[in-house]
Amino acid sequence: MKKVFIEGAIQPGFVAQAIAKHQSKKNIGAHNIFLGQIRADEVDGKEVTAITYSAYEEMAREKMHEIREDAFTKFNLTCMHIYHSLGEIKAGEVCFFVFVSSKRRKEVYEATEYLVNRVKSEVPIFGKEVFASKEFQWKVNT
Repeated sequence: MKKVFIEGAIQPGFVAQAIAKHQSKKNIGAHNIFLGQIRADEVDGKEVTAITYSAYEEMAREKMHEIREDAFTKFNLTCMHIYHSLGEIKAGEVCFFVFVSSKRRKEVYEATEYLVNRVKSEVPIFGKEVFASKEFQWKVNT
């Protein structure tokens, strides 16, 4: 099963390398990328400084695999990569990276939205919002 979890923030160089690796694939006409970044939200007057992510990794990997397979069946994709961070990710850092490729642009737009929404709603990944005061609360996905 493909690696889907990355310890810590997803670095810009990792995203750039993913893009560069696909330049040799001449049957691709379109790529689409979604990057989820930690916002410094204000909740009840307290600023979110980070989110600490955890997951039931085996269950999450199985669910991610199911979502990937469903997307390959539903959309005419050439390539697909999904990565999510674990551990503490600071405000401004990237925690979620979806990268899809196809012959045509319509497929990548639809597939990206489909994948992001399914991962956010179905994969058992949990985020603990950490405030500047070091207090925390469990994040609700919206």
